[in-house]
Amino acid sequence: MNKTLLKSLVGVSLLCFGATQVMANAPAGTPRVVQDLVAPPFLPKHNQVAKGKPKVVAIRLVVEEKLMKADANASYWALTFNGSVPAPMIVAHEGDWVEMTLVNPKSNTMSHNLDFHAATGALGGAMKDKVAPGEEVVLTWKAMKAGVFVYHCAPGGTMIPFHTISGMNGAIMILPRKGLTDAKGKPWHYDRAYYIGEQDLYLPKDKDGKYKEYAQPLEGMADMLEVSKGLVPSHVVFNGTAGALTGDNALKGKVGEKVLFIHSQANRDSRPHLIGGHADLVWQGGSFADTPTTNYETWFVPGGSASAAGYQFVQPGLYVYLSHNLIEAVLLGAAAHMMVEGEWDNEVMEQTKAPGPISKK
Repeated sequence: MNKTLLKSLVGVSLLCFGATQVMANAPAGTPRVVQDLVAPPFLPKHNQVAKGKPKVVAIRLVVEEKLMKADANASYWALTFNGSVPAPMIVAHEGDWVEMTLVNPKSNTMSHNLDFHAATGALGGAMKDKVAPGEEVVLTWKAMKAGVFVYHCAPGGTMIPFHTISGMNGAIMILPRKGLTDAKGKPWHYDRAYYIGEQDLYLPKDKDGKYKEYAQPLEGMADMLEVSKGLVPSHVVFNGTAGALTGDNALKGKVGEKVLFIHSQANRDSRPHLIGGHADLVWQGGSFADTPTTNYETWFVPGGSASAAGYQFVQPGLYVYLSHNLIEAVLLGAAAHMMVEGEWDNEVMEQTKAPGPISKK
């Protein structure tokens, strides 16, 4: 099939979806709560076990086109929801309705929309929530699948990869109404939860090998897409910037705590790994409807998806959470730190001989 015909068919299918799909609206009298979204790696306040009947969870996402640092030597025009890369984590329960208000301020340069991988119909809502600068739209959809899912901007054509690789993606967690369960079907409650959004960037360089700078997002679009065709990113970072979750911004925990790690990658495969720990539980493909697998050293996140993994920390100290493509982790930026407080247990690990001269046998 030639490219022209393919584009025509895609265009026709999008028009059909936009005209015929009807999103579910909550019944009259359904309770409505406003969820205050927060910047990753944190999650908004939520109940792990649903209280009462399904409700409408109202959220507000505001598009912001802003300059961000990829590292000390490179900047990029980040296309964001609520100013962060990744966009904020949204939390609801299976059976709830998500009421999303999408605001595109007049000061922006492009149209934007949202494809919710958690939603059903109308290309995840992408054909019903597109807004030009100076507009806003409200989309309400029912959370019918439990799990963690990607959402991202998908305005059509080459704008889809451009917006996604410019940071315009996030994740939503749809919890089972009774909360999470372990591999034996017993309730599993987390003490902390962190959201790690992995972002691949394709930043162009000039003839002298320096990263280019642009006055506004569209100015660099052609160059960025040309670099991206090689499928070799210039950066692979967590939460928008190399080192964003290290040092003073390291994730925190305590010995004995159960921590839920939610990891999304809207465009490429990833291989999360916790150096010094494990994944006690992994919800493969992010599905909470399936029994979690156990005791993983490294787990897998297919491009365009999110996953969830739980671990109960046993020892204190520094842990490194990274993508175990070590080239990407060490050289391109896909690494975070986790600082855990508590008492050291020598039975678990002990240095039984200090470094010194090699002994003669």
